[in-house]
Amino acid sequence: MKILDVLPRETILGDLKSQDKKGIIEELVNPVSRIAGINNEDLVQVLMERERLGSTGIGGGIGIPHGKLKDIDNLILGFGLSRKGVDFESLDNKPTHIFFLLITPENSTGLHLKLLARISKILKHELFKERLLNAADSDEIYSIIGEEDEEF
Repeated sequence: MKILDVLPRETILGDLKSQDKKGIIEELVNPVSRIAGINNEDLVQVLMERERLGSTGIGGGIGIPHGKLKDIDNLILGFGLSRKGVDFESLDNKPTHIFFLLITPENSTGLHLKLLARISKILKHELFKERLLNAADSDEIYSIIGEEDEEF
């Protein structure tokens, strides 16, 4: 599965404004909830409950907030870029800039883990992260993700 197969262009936010974890999650959720027809507050609640179990800020400037919902049929992916960086309670205690938001149906553990692994793998490439951080807009971000995704 390619990332762009499940990342709608409309869910790519090239300039997140929030300066805290909940605000970032709320921003990321807005386009995803519209496309999926999910209530914003419900989705934020699921993601914040997951964050209470342990931060999804994995370090290296990356956050992958994720959760499972019973009311959806398909995996939903969103992307956001915080140019200033935000305290996302990352494992390395450094600001987080790059966010992938992943929402999966409750019963799809295999798919959930497969996509998390794919995202984590491409985010290990420093040049890829640098290109994302320097992208001018969401169209360029979409292209950069597509190019990187093709290499695997």
